Amino acid sequence: MDKLHAMQVFVKVVELGSFARAAERLNVSTSAVSRLVSELEANLAARLLHRTTRRLSLTESGQAYYERCVQLLADLEETENLVTSASADPSGTIKLTCSIAFGVRHLAPAIGAFQTQYPAVQFNCSLSDRFVDLIDEGLDLAIRIGRLGDTNLVARKIGESRLRVCASPAYLQRHGTPTRPEDLAGHNCFTYEYVTVKNVWRFREKVASGEDRELSVSVHGSLHANNGEMLAAVAAEGVGIALEPGFIVGPLIDRGRLVPILQDFEPPASGIYAMYPSRRHLSGKVRAFVDFLAQRFAEPGMLE
Repeated sequence: MDKLHAMQVFVKVVELGSFARAAERLNVSTSAVSRLVSELEANLAARLLHRTTRRLSLTESGQAYYERCVQLLADLEETENLVTSASADPSGTIKLTCSIAFGVRHLAPAIGAFQTQYPAVQFNCSLSDRFVDLIDEGLDLAIRIGRLGDTNLVARKIGESRLRVCASPAYLQRHGTPTRPEDLAGHNCFTYEYVTVKNVWRFREKVASGEDRELSVSVHGSLHANNGEMLAAVAAEGVGIALEPGFIVGPLIDRGRLVPILQDFEPPASGIYAMYPSRRHLSGKVRAFVDFLAQRFAEPGMLE
């Protein structure tokens, strides 16, 4: 038995929660995966997995062995990366996910600039505003804005996006311009699906002491969507107010279709994060790309 290979298979079974899914990911038969894990258990003289018809779960020994396997395999990968990185540029495929609007506006040009510098790196991108399970879908990296989601992932902050409250000139002419966040209760405010607390907008107000005072207001409206570009586009048609990142509403503001409001009450900025399953698993190509993004997005005005 190739013990290293068996350890890799065992880790994949645990990560995906199924012999069949691990076999599919590894492009081998389910029986081969099951046999390898059984041989590993026989070699260790210990049961690693509880098997039922519905699910797999780790035994106490299996949990300890899994954690050690992850560490050992990561150490091996890191050692190989250290040896190769000294003499070779990053290469291979980076599989990543990102929101649609940010992916098109900011990630696409960043990928182009990165590939100009490192032409041996390919990208497989899945743009979606939903939260994607990196391990389940075999992805290396997620670029997320604001809400992080899975706390089991490592998150590295690579930038910030300013949020802006906007409405069209026609809407403001018909309904008036809010002067304080509390005024939003009487307006048609569009809401976004992927936020921690729905139907609540937060603001910061400068007070006499020079400190920031946080304000939270409940909002309601005729449109709720899981895509920020749609919310901004409908707001530009003159029927409501949107709270969206500057990189989404910026072009509409530049064309005069949206007008920023409540500029004395700044919403907290949304952090932009590179997220990956484990710091110890971070490959050289992914590390190079994350470093590249952090440096690129640190430039003033880059994320507007």
